[in-house]
Amino acid sequence: MFAEPSLTHRREDGLDVPLLLWRFPEPLLAVSSAVLGGGAGPREWLINASVAMSYARPDPDAHLASLAAGLGLTGPGIGLLTGVDVADAVHVRDDDVQVHATVGLGAPIQAASAESGFDHRPAADSGSGVDHRPGTVNIVVWVPQRLADGALINAVATATEAKAQALTDLGLAATGTATDAVCVLCPLDGPPAAYGGPRSRWGAPLARAVHRAVLDGGAVNLATGRSWSDRAARS
Repeated sequence: MFAEPSLTHRREDGLDVPLLLWRFPEPLLAVSSAVLGGGAGPREWLINASVAMSYARPDPDAHLASLAAGLGLTGPGIGLLTGVDVADAVHVRDDDVQVHATVGLGAPIQAASAESGFDHRPAADSGSGVDHRPGTVNIVVWVPQRLADGALINAVATATEAKAQALTDLGLAATGTATDAVCVLCPLDGPPAAYGGPRSRWGAPLARAVHRAVLDGGAVNLATGRSWSDRAARS
């Protein structure tokens, strides 16, 4: 069973800034596009940290490593950043697949467009030059069976396709934001499932759960436009 994350805070610039923390009881196999702990291999923890929309540190990986050290985390882990309040994370479970998503859609983009270009800014919402409201969709997926290497990569593609489908259903002509991240976790041991596509044993519930999480979280974010820094400024 994949444990629920704990909502905790760290002190920065005189404010209590929220983050979600998973401490895995045992190492899990992960594949991730995260700025810290990206790639594939065993991982022992995961954090998803809110940052201000003005975030522009040139070393987000070092920042996340510092946050992990402050929490007493050791060993290999995964670090994610987002401009939205991680307290708004959406949790969806479908057939023992679990998805936790933080959904910020203030700067939606199409992956291939006439405006495509390189943006060197490492901010949580580096955006596309469209609109710097809350942006970044972070998706954490748990699959209860070990996935073969190819299936693990395919599961990332399936999650991304389901996210894009949800954005279409929300009425956005977009495939995501410029800073989205995805992480798929599964057990390190056991007989591996060979497939992770949208019609496979685990890919089908994965796709449904990601679609629902992004749809629900995106609807709230589009209706409120809220970011963590906006909420902090009002409190």
